[in-house]
Amino acid sequence: MKIIHKACLSMAITAVVAATLGFAPAALAQDAPKKIARIGLMVQDMSNPFFSAMTKGGKKMAAEIGATLNVQDAQLDLSNQNTQIDAFIQQGVDLIVISAVDEAGIEPAIDRAKAAGIIVVAVDTPAKGADAAVMTNAVQAGEKSCDYLFTQMGGKGEVLLVDGTPIQTIIDRIKGCKNVAKNYPGIRIVGQQSSRNDRASGLAVTTDMLTAHPDVTGIFGMNDPSALGAVLAVEQAGKAGDIKVTGVDGSPEAVDELKRSGSPFIGTATQNPGEMVHQAIRIAQDIAAGKPVASRTVLIPSVLVTRGNVAGYPGW
Repeated sequence: MKIIHKACLSMAITAVVAATLGFAPAALAQDAPKKIARIGLMVQDMSNPFFSAMTKGGKKMAAEIGATLNVQDAQLDLSNQNTQIDAFIQQGVDLIVISAVDEAGIEPAIDRAKAAGIIVVAVDTPAKGADAAVMTNAVQAGEKSCDYLFTQMGGKGEVLLVDGTPIQTIIDRIKGCKNVAKNYPGIRIVGQQSSRNDRASGLAVTTDMLTAHPDVTGIFGMNDPSALGAVLAVEQAGKAGDIKVTGVDGSPEAVDELKRSGSPFIGTATQNPGEMVHQAIRIAQDIAAGKPVASRTVLIPSVLVTRGNVAGYPGW
């Protein structure tokens, strides 16, 4: 009798906690959805064309499977993403696809979503607690972009790295760049500063670094917006003929820049934001159908696009 009494008391306490916090703990969560009918897509910053392309891919895939899609822009703010997840829980979505601003910081909100029976798949960068993640092979992207840059520099010279916000995919691109730098003893990385992943801050940090390091002949931007900001800094400094710039994304703006005569921008390693969301939704459908997930992390290969092959690149 005492055991039964304790069990009932434990259940009562659990129910009170759930009611107080506004969600059911994982052990009491409703079953995962049998069909993906309502999708919440969370992007980091809609001002970045990458996330516009991700949204476009999400809309296409949602229409294909007969689902609704609600897109939310975090504006690079973790608190916004927390609020957005709570809103999705209240709306009763079946799937959240998230490009997390903070891989670890978003975990409690993801736990709340999963406790409510919502499937969560991360895209572009990992998110702790997510059921799966679909990303570019970011280390490979950094390696491809920088290997091409260093080769075009003749294997020697001073290089700047335009870094970004400290999320895993950006950390991995910088890691990839530094990996290949070890193969070029004549290359010296003399400066590294973080942008906010956009063109304006890419321009600002590159301008600062060029002032401190006027003999630089190569710049790697960890995404296309920051790299194109670096291009502006190079041109404003009157060094367009002396410095080469590469990026990562394969964005429409990067394609236009590769086609612009006289631009310092010479290459970009691709991502495929639409395909990330496409694969994320497919994985969620398998989870909903009770099928095992083949891999919790899916890495999409990166391809180098240069002036020489840009005409054949399909783009986003």
